[in-house]
Amino acid sequence: MFKRNAVKWGVLALALALSGGAGAQAKEPVDLDMVSRIRQEAFHRSQVMATFSHLTEQIGPRLTNSPAMSEANAWTRSRFTDWGLQNVHDEAFDAFGRGWEFSNANVEMLSPRVTPLYALPKAWTPGTRGPVEGEVIKVDIKKLADLDQYKGKLAGKILLLNDARDYARASSADSHRHDDAGLAELQVFAVPKDVADAKADRARKAREYLEKQALTRATNAFFAEQGVLATISISGWDNGIIRVGGGGSRKAGEPVGVPELAMMAEHYNQLVRALDHKQPVKLRVDVQARFTDDTDQPGYNTLAEIRGSSKADEIVMLGAHLDSWHTGTGAADNAAGVAVMMEAMRILKAVGAKPKRTIRVALWSGEEQGLVGSQDYVSRHLARYPEPTDPQQLTLPASMREPTGALQRQRDYDRFSAYFNMDNGSGRFRGIYAQENLAAVPIFEAWLAPFHDVGATTVATRNTGSTDHIAFDRVGLPGFQFIQDRLDYFTNVHHSNLDTWDHAEPEDLKQAAAIVASFVYHAAMREEKLPRKPLLAP
Repeated sequence: MFKRNAVKWGVLALALALSGGAGAQAKEPVDLDMVSRIRQEAFHRSQVMATFSHLTEQIGPRLTNSPAMSEANAWTRSRFTDWGLQNVHDEAFDAFGRGWEFSNANVEMLSPRVTPLYALPKAWTPGTRGPVEGEVIKVDIKKLADLDQYKGKLAGKILLLNDARDYARASSADSHRHDDAGLAELQVFAVPKDVADAKADRARKAREYLEKQALTRATNAFFAEQGVLATISISGWDNGIIRVGGGGSRKAGEPVGVPELAMMAEHYNQLVRALDHKQPVKLRVDVQARFTDDTDQPGYNTLAEIRGSSKADEIVMLGAHLDSWHTGTGAADNAAGVAVMMEAMRILKAVGAKPKRTIRVALWSGEEQGLVGSQDYVSRHLARYPEPTDPQQLTLPASMREPTGALQRQRDYDRFSAYFNMDNGSGRFRGIYAQENLAAVPIFEAWLAPFHDVGATTVATRNTGSTDHIAFDRVGLPGFQFIQDRLDYFTNVHHSNLDTWDHAEPEDLKQAAAIVASFVYHAAMREEKLPRKPLLAP
């Protein structure tokens, strides 16, 4: 009890200090009548699980530009229209690449014994065009020069690309909810590296990305030229979980290589051990996968809004990424976020909210490939840095490029108030990251107060990254991500075949939708837009 009260009073003291005292804190109005109506709709007449279930169980995984993603765009538009939202539409962004899908993957060991093995294909890699059988060999390729030693030796082979990995037994529970100590820890701000060090880190990551991309393109072409049947990588997680993303290339005209799979670690390890013992290993592989387009296609974000009244030209946004990887059903990542943001909009319509500002929801595409959809939206409508002239910078995703020159503000930059995002799994909201925007802390504290009884109590000054709010934050606009219970997001489901309906908690999604609806409503009703933190010079 003491620890809980200490955290609570610590948060209150911080809020009072930042806002100039109790009198200033009291000036942030909270419409408790509207909050009560939002809670009633969210907790007693929720449709969040119906939305979540359709996205995961009916449509399934939603790889950007796949047929399933097109279906998801169309279905979410229809729901927004049915709920009476306005300006419902898809907005294209340039030439994301080709669509791709797979329907089946089978791997069998034929020798030294017969047994099925569990593996799944990487996105944007070709199928086998029927079953293929071949001898297994292990290769070690870490740089371009390593390819030379394998010339003329790979025809008709199936390649293992990694070493075996020792099994790592868990030292803590798979599923995790924040306790008081964990929430208190989030309120400790870690002083970041200075600008020069941070820039050096970004440059290093960009260099590593470019080197990896160059090696991937060369390896794809080399394996196809040499007649390799397929390649297999080890899953990054143990316990039968297959964690897999993309391979090949989504871009028309680039080499896509050969069929690539990721295999559960416990099956992959036994193949390596057999080779280490000089046993001949033979596999049969059958991957049914295909590109659905011959040329690069635009990607699409889906948008809709509740039009404002006295401040209709000003904008409050909420969003989540609709795209997912392809092996689970894209449940926690990120049908959960999409269902919550859609439900927040439904709730506001159901309770008859009449916001001053326009409330706009965006369901992003291409997030898993580098915030592509949200980055494009921000650059078109809000702000962007000049295009780089360095050819290497142009090959980087926009989210990784170094700013070049002064920020170019677009039409809606000064009309924009805030963006709220959800993309940390399906866990309950415990608060919000203020993203170093200290002026927002007392505002968020006031807005969270009516939700303390459902576990949302914490405003952390620290940053969090790696998802779509960064596209806004990067150009100096208020963009925020909520603090969530992790559940088993980072132990079982993130980018894995276990990212399915079963790992979500319905009560958590209901709670999250109520908080989002309340936050965006209050942001839309404030006399002033949300305060902005200083924009760091590039």
